[in-house]
Amino acid sequence: MRAVIFALLGVVVLILAGCSSAVQPYTGPEVTRIAVYKDARKMFLLNNGKILKSYNIDLGFAPIGDKEFEGDGKTPEGAYRIDRRNPNSDFYLSIGLSYPNVNDVAEARAQGKSPGGDIFIHGESRNKNFRGTDWTWGCISVSNQEMVEIYGMVKLNTVITVSP
Repeated sequence: MRAVIFALLGVVVLILAGCSSAVQPYTGPEVTRIAVYKDARKMFLLNNGKILKSYNIDLGFAPIGDKEFEGDGKTPEGAYRIDRRNPNSDFYLSIGLSYPNVNDVAEARAQGKSPGGDIFIHGESRNKNFRGTDWTWGCISVSNQEMVEIYGMVKLNTVITVSP
């Protein structure tokens, strides 16, 4: 009888572990850089130039050109770093880009506007009205399943380059 109880407890522990929403850390090769190509709608996770993973992406609702100011719907272009992680994102999971940099701020202020902020790589919106092609406010979006993988692989301070 005691063996049956221990077996049942073991099954319960396994079930509960499988239900955990925690993202498991990635144990594969280190991601040394993220490369985003807006025109191709592709993002690559790289290790010293070798492609580890590639993803199809959605961008801001006005994807052509560099982000100039808050609300323009463009995804920034340039070199940034991953500077924050949000496991409680409204868009499933997210990792933040170090936008705006000094040049981004100067460009927006020259137009009398705010550069904005909160540019992320994230999963899908909980609001089904936001799904489709190039639906974000300037972020880079992937599927939720892909975001779990990315969130587990990418560490803080990873360099990300966003090209036209």
